[in-house]
Amino acid sequence: MTDSGGERRPAGELEASVLAALWAAGRPQSAAQVRAAIPQDLARTTVATLLGRLCEKGMAGRQPGGRGFVYFAVQDAHGLAARRMHRELDQGAGDRSLVLARFVEGLDAHDEAELRRLLDEGHP
Repeated sequence: MTDSGGERRPAGELEASVLAALWAAGRPQSAAQVRAAIPQDLARTTVATLLGRLCEKGMAGRQPGGRGFVYFAVQDAHGLAARRMHRELDQGAGDRSLVLARFVEGLDAHDEAELRRLLDEGHP
């Protein structure tokens, strides 16, 4: 996985492109279809590997389709961001309260007001 300059691209960049292709399609896609939809020039096997990793991470799902599998995004971009936030909270060295406190301390006034509004409305 290198670009034309010979430098290795971060896996996160490639995964983001694959997820963007799945979201844009709006229906399950084969690895070949995803490959055709992303801007990077990757082998179909590389795209299939990325799709498999996204499935392992719970970010994509797959089902039988055609001669292999077709893949779909499990959540939208906002859902995935929230999932990453939960994962970080779960890995916060055991003190969830301290992690939440540090998070809230870093919010700007607008985000803090929005968080208060959501909590007041009873969102989980």
